Amino acid sequence: MDPASAAFSRELLHVFWHEGMLSHDAGTGIFDTGQDPGFLEVLEKHPENADRVKNMVSILRKGPISPYISWHSGRPAQISELLSFHTSEYIGELIQADKEGGKELCSGTFLNRGSWGACLLAAGTTLQAMKYVLDGHGKLAYALVRPPGHHAQPSRADGYCFLNNAGLAVQLALDSGCQKVVVIDIDVHYGNGTAEGFYRSNKVLTISLHMNHGSWGPSHPQSGDIYEAGEGDGFGYNLNIPLPNGTGDEGYVYAMNKLVVPAIQEFKPGVVILVVGQDSSAFDPNGRQCLTMAGYRLIGQLSRLLSDQHSNGRLLVVQEGGYHVTYSAYCLHAMLEGVLNLLDPLLADPIAYYPEDKGFTVEVVNGIKQHWKDNIPFLKEI
Repeated sequence: MDPASAAFSRELLHVFWHEGMLSHDAGTGIFDTGQDPGFLEVLEKHPENADRVKNMVSILRKGPISPYISWHSGRPAQISELLSFHTSEYIGELIQADKEGGKELCSGTFLNRGSWGACLLAAGTTLQAMKYVLDGHGKLAYALVRPPGHHAQPSRADGYCFLNNAGLAVQLALDSGCQKVVVIDIDVHYGNGTAEGFYRSNKVLTISLHMNHGSWGPSHPQSGDIYEAGEGDGFGYNLNIPLPNGTGDEGYVYAMNKLVVPAIQEFKPGVVILVVGQDSSAFDPNGRQCLTMAGYRLIGQLSRLLSDQHSNGRLLVVQEGGYHVTYSAYCLHAMLEGVLNLLDPLLADPIAYYPEDKGFTVEVVNGIKQHWKDNIPFLKEI
């Protein structure tokens, strides 16, 4: 598939946002620990801070992509809506933590005063964006939300995430009559929470491209390896693509073309959800991958082409990680240029140069493809 061959489109991207999501403050410390050792002059903000999203909003409002964007105000989710993905016991735990003034729910994941309101806005804003697409008001929507959500499992918080925004959107699509939904997750970390929510379903194909980080503790027991492929009816419908650390633009695009594209062509979804984190960039403090603006743009183009081919152009983009306060915004801009099928880049890359040797990534991707052919029933012929 050649993204450059796509026809130019002036279709608007509908961006859903609410400034109330800025009220979540995970504090300061040594990176994401919240700890003050007592001997540092300057403590840094938690990586999941409001500044990163302020720049994303700003670049979309003021950058050259702005004429292609239609803005929509988000709204808070209702508790009843959260129960479509999360257990009532877990939601009760979050509500109680909020009443008590805050709690560290797991390592690095702090629910503080103001956080719960932001969580409800992130979930509700994502649901609103999904409904906008499902109701036929627009085909391209982007939920610009925080806190992120793809690590939040039905019954626990994880990895800076409290409510699974993308998972709620998937369930809304299913409940609205959509027979099949695909989730493409390119955040640098495995989208374990979304996968867990649909691990036994053959109606949702979850595909996660992530660095090969493995499990990181009790809140994140999943390894993200190729053997976590779903259970029961869902066997084969959770596809993990753990990429070697250092994978860049060419490696990601190779994986998209060799693995993601044929899997989606076999699955034939009714709607495509692209879960994005700019923490896969070459300059992110929380990842070890090497995507640049050019790679994000190509991923956006490929995702748009897949939605055009299989879901009548219906594509929802949901924001996750991305912790370099400046470059994350630039990479977002580039990716959305790709989603919009713009022929030429609107923004030059201000900092990226990274020589890439994709040989090892090609070897890994080819090995994953052979594993799928041998073990995943609906992918025997890819």
